[in-house]
Amino acid sequence: MCGIAGQISADPNKIAANYPAYCRMQKSLARRGPDQRGIYLHGHAALIHARLAVVDLENGCQPMVLDQGGEKYILVYNGELYNTPELHAQLAALGHRFVSHSDTEVLLHAFAQWGPDCLEKLNGIFAFAVWQQRAQKLFLARDRIGVKPLFYALRGDSLIFASELKTLLRHPEIPPQVDAHGLADVLLLGPGRTPGCGVFRNVQELKPGCCAEYTVPQLVRRASPCAATGS
Repeated sequence: MCGIAGQISADPNKIAANYPAYCRMQKSLARRGPDQRGIYLHGHAALIHARLAVVDLENGCQPMVLDQGGEKYILVYNGELYNTPELHAQLAALGHRFVSHSDTEVLLHAFAQWGPDCLEKLNGIFAFAVWQQRAQKLFLARDRIGVKPLFYALRGDSLIFASELKTLLRHPEIPPQVDAHGLADVLLLGPGRTPGCGVFRNVQELKPGCCAEYTVPQLVRRASPCAATGS
């Protein structure tokens, strides 16, 4: 059980200045205890993670970083893959080297190998974000069933995301304002709630079975259905 959050911005000074806010966001992620927490802060990106730490304490740490093919990939991930052994074997046959059998590491290597196409190979329930340091690109994805939520907001030259609404609202650029449409969704909890709506003004939820890509500094967004499965 994990919680994830983060921000990318065309202005790296904003990322550095917001470090206290990232600490508050991290603390707001649901405590499951004993928790293990991490923040990756570099240039245009901040990635935040908290997880229930009971197994693989050393090798399962997040944000998880991988240097491969001239690119640096940073992953924060919330979920569970059901086909980790099969993916591990397939990637190992392609030359990937692992320090563990954790699904986090397998997912990171899968993205480094196949990029967004890795979603076609994932079987599980998940929401995750991958930052590509050299390409200055953030990739967000969610499985088809949508068990693991992922909320986001665009604020000028920034994108902020989190797996929990209360965490997103801890960011100083996101006021907790509910408009009439959001109030209607509050009263329609469960399946009646509007897909893709984060309830609060200008907050959206990545829809189940979708992925999105944002590039700094343009923050160009490309969102589409993905082949992720929840079965």
